[in-house]
Amino acid sequence: MNTILSRRSIRKYSDKEVSDQLLNSLFTKAARTQTMGNMQLYSVVVTRSDEIKAALSPAHFNQPMVKEAPIVLTVCADFNRASIWCRNRKAEPGYGNFLSFISAATDALLFTQTFCNLAEEEGLGLCFLGTTVYMPQMIIDILNLPKLVMPVATLTVGWPAERPPLTDRLPTEAFVHCDTYHDYTSEDINEHYAYKESLEENREFVRINNKETLAQIFTDIRYTKNDNEAMSATMLDALRQQGFLD
Repeated sequence: MNTILSRRSIRKYSDKEVSDQLLNSLFTKAARTQTMGNMQLYSVVVTRSDEIKAALSPAHFNQPMVKEAPIVLTVCADFNRASIWCRNRKAEPGYGNFLSFISAATDALLFTQTFCNLAEEEGLGLCFLGTTVYMPQMIIDILNLPKLVMPVATLTVGWPAERPPLTDRLPTEAFVHCDTYHDYTSEDINEHYAYKESLEENREFVRINNKETLAQIFTDIRYTKNDNEAMSATMLDALRQQGFLD
């Protein structure tokens, strides 16, 4: 089976070392990914130190793999390096704005996904941590990120010590639109989400949380309005401090 079709998030890792040689080879290859204006507006902080992994753990809701994985990668949107280059070459940069953050974040996420694909082809296991954008200031402080550098993605990396089942995905008909966007009818939603809602593990989530529908698990428990608004405010504060909302 093609690697991408069998990919799964790995949260348990063996003690086998991930060599610097392999890691640097993957970084070199991943750097060939698409990039905005050929500027490569990203930086990667490689954390092997147990002390720093322990410090980062609370920023990721103390998920065990942050401490247990051999390597934690923090991928950052980085306009600092390009700005220093400009100033050192008699050019005045103007990248302290939200558009520049979006450009750098796009670069960083393109690099991240390409790295993931390459690493999994080598047999490495990965877990993408969506928590990176929840409490970015803690990560900024721990990793000493300067102005115009913002964490946008975190990966735990190592050789897998588990093979969890594949998680479900929506059918292509749910997200592919021809020529223009066609909004969804109730019938479309019923068809696209039928499989996800039928899975026993999802039905169990609904039952043990005393909810009526799987959608309520997302709105009432996992990603609530209050949490989203609070973390949005935190994100905006961090963007201001890092100079992207001047």
